[in-house]
Amino acid sequence: MPKDQSIQTILVIGSGPIIIGQAAEFDYSGTQGCMALKEEGYKVILVNNNPATIMTDESFADEIYFEPLSVDSVTRIIEKEQPDGLLANLGGQTALNLAVELEKAGVLNKHGVKLLGTSVETIENGEDREKFRALMKHLNEPVPDSEIVDNAKDALQFAKEVGFPVIIRPAYTLGGKGGGIALTEEAFKPLIEGALLASPIHQCLVEKSIAGFKEVEYEVMRDRQNTCITVCNMENIDPVGVHTGDSIVVAPSQTLSDQDYQMLRSASLKIISALDVVGGCNIQFALDPLSKEYFVIEVNPRVSRSSALASKATGYPIAKMAAKLAVGYTLDELKNPLTDTTYASFEPALDYVVVKFPRWPFDKFKHADRKLGTKMKATGEVMAIDRNLESAIQKAVASLEIKTKGFHLPELKEQSTEQLFELIKTPDDRRFFAVMELLSRQETVETIHQMTKIDRFFLHVFKHMITLEQELKENKGTLSKAILKKVKEKGFLDETIASLTGSSEKAIRQLRQEYGIAASFKIVDTCAAEFDAKTNYFYSTYFGKSDGEHQQKTKQRALIIGSGQFELGKGSSLIIVRFMGFSPCNSLELKQS
Repeated sequence: MPKDQSIQTILVIGSGPIIIGQAAEFDYSGTQGCMALKEEGYKVILVNNNPATIMTDESFADEIYFEPLSVDSVTRIIEKEQPDGLLANLGGQTALNLAVELEKAGVLNKHGVKLLGTSVETIENGEDREKFRALMKHLNEPVPDSEIVDNAKDALQFAKEVGFPVIIRPAYTLGGKGGGIALTEEAFKPLIEGALLASPIHQCLVEKSIAGFKEVEYEVMRDRQNTCITVCNMENIDPVGVHTGDSIVVAPSQTLSDQDYQMLRSASLKIISALDVVGGCNIQFALDPLSKEYFVIEVNPRVSRSSALASKATGYPIAKMAAKLAVGYTLDELKNPLTDTTYASFEPALDYVVVKFPRWPFDKFKHADRKLGTKMKATGEVMAIDRNLESAIQKAVASLEIKTKGFHLPELKEQSTEQLFELIKTPDDRRFFAVMELLSRQETVETIHQMTKIDRFFLHVFKHMITLEQELKENKGTLSKAILKKVKEKGFLDETIASLTGSSEKAIRQLRQEYGIAASFKIVDTCAAEFDAKTNYFYSTYFGKSDGEHQQKTKQRALIIGSGQFELGKGSSLIIVRFMGFSPCNSLELKQS
C-alpha cells in the first residue's frame, strides 16, 4: 500500500521535559520519526519544549515550536500551521495523552487533522484499565484478579476480598507513576490515594499480586494490513514486583522454552491485532515459572521506553518503521536500512546477548528510599552486547560509573550475611551486588533463589562469574594463555584481572598481547549474519574474528566519546551536539583492545 498522498504536512508531538521513565528514549524515537517523514517528502512541524533534544535541531523538522505541551498551545499551532496529520505515538505518554485530549476537545475534527497510526480508540483500549481488562477477557487472554476503582473505599474493599499483597496501577501514567505494591492495609491507604491523584482520569487497577512470576516483554510491530512481527523479546532478571525500568533486562530471553516463547509470541500478535495498533507496541507478561500459566500485565500501544533498547539490541529501527507505517506503508514494502536487502516484515535474529542495566540517582540522594517496586526510580541505563551473558553483564557493570571492583560493590563487604539476605529479600538498587557478595561467601544458588525468585539459570551464571574470579585468585603469578583467554571471553577487564592476581593492568595487557588475545568487533545486523549487512553498528568481543573487511583509511577520522548513561546532572544536553565531516569510529572497549 503506497503512502498517504492526501497528507502534506505532519505535526509531531515530542515528550517534553526529561522525567523518570521518559528520557532520551523518546528523543531517539521522535528523531527517527522526523527523519523518516522528511525522507518521504512530508513537511514536519515539531512541538517539544525540551531544548536538550536532538529532534529540536533545525535539520530534523521544517518548523519547530518550543511551546507548552497543552491542548491550548497545540491548538494554536494547529490553527497557524494547518497540518494534515498528527503523529503522537513517538512522544511517550505525554504525547499520547495529549492526542487523546485534542481528539476529545474536538480540535482535530474541527481543523481536519488526521491522527496517524494508532487511533484514539486503540489508545483508550490499551491505557484505560477498564477497557483493557474487558478486551483481554474478550480475547480470552488471562489477567490477574483485579478491580477497576475510582475511589479509595471500593479499592480497599476489593483488596480485603483478595487479600494482601496487592498491586496498584494508575491509568494513563508512565514508569509506574503513582503505583506500587501494598503489603498491608496500613500501607494501602496512602498508596491508593496517591495513585488516584496520579491518574489523569482518576482511575486505578487494583490487582492481586503475582510478584515472583517471570516478567517478559515483547516489542511488536503491525501494519494496517494486519501483518505482525515480534522485533524483540526481553526477559527481566528480576521477577514481577520490580518495575521493568528498574530491572536488569536480557535480550533475547534466556530461560523460556520454545513452547513458552511461542505461546507468549502468539498472545502478543493476537493482542496487537485486536487493539488495531499501527506501528510499535510493547506487551508485558507475567509467566508462572512452575507452570504454563501466564498473565498479561499491561500493553503500551505506542513506541515505548523499551523500544529504544529493542531497536539498539536488534538493529531494527522501530520508530522509523512505525512512522512510515503511520503514513500508509506496509511492512513488506519497507526495506530494513541495516541490510538494504531484507524487508521490515523479516523478524530480527540475534546471535549475541544484550544486557540493560539501570542507573539510579541514590549516590546523590543518600537518604532517599532506595527500595524498588512497581514505581520506576532509575534515571538512566546502559546497554552491553557480547557473545555470552557473563561478559555482557560485566560490560554493563563497568559502564555504570559507580565505584565497583569488578562486579562487587565494596560497601557491601562490611555487611553481615544476615543484612545481605535482608537486602535481596526487599530489593533496592544494590540487589545484584548483594547476590554476588553472597555467592562469593559460598551461599547456595538454591537459598538465594528461594529468597529472590530470580531464575536459577541467572544465578548459576552469576555463580560461574564468582568461580572464575576465584580461579584467577588461585593463579597469581604468570597466567596461562588458556585461563587468560577464558576470563577475557567472559568479560573480565584487565584491571580486574590485575587486581585478582596481584599484578598490574599494564602487565596483564602486555601478557595478552604476547598471547595474541585481542578484542574483535562484530556487526549488529538484525539477521544473525544470514544476510550481508550495510551498517556501522558494532560491539566488541573476545570470541572470533572481526566482521567486515578492513577499510582503507582514505580520509581523516575522529573518535567521539559520548557521555554514557543518563544520571542527574548529565542528561540529554550532552548528546545534542551534531558532528559532521568525519567517518564514524565505534568501539565499546577501546581500553581493552
